[in-house]
Amino acid sequence: MRKTVLIAAVLATLVLLAGCPQGHKISDLERDPGRYYNKEVAVSGTVSNSFGALGTGAYEVDDGTGKIWVISTGYGTPSKGAHVDVAGTLIQGANFGGRSFGLALRETRRRR
Repeated sequence: MRKTVLIAAVLATLVLLAGCPQGHKISDLERDPGRYYNKEVAVSGTVSNSFGALGTGAYEVDDGTGKIWVISTGYGTPSKGAHVDVAGTLIQGANFGGRSFGLALRETRRRR
């Protein structure tokens, strides 16, 4: 019985980890955006700029290697200085709120 529970737990963990996007450095995304375009990627960093209202907005994440804008619809926008782990689809030529962002993530999930 214990062996079955242990195996089930290990398999469940592997399935969850397989579905999570790998963390990337923002400089890697900027250096070769074509490699990641329209794919879900994850980044971690500190929010350096943020604007939005009613659960929709954009915020800029700085991981020390570069900065990237995150377009958030339905997730809210974290305040400046907050640390975030965010996953999203890499897009180019994003426009939001009358502003243009060359390279951005369209947020799909966030921790913190």
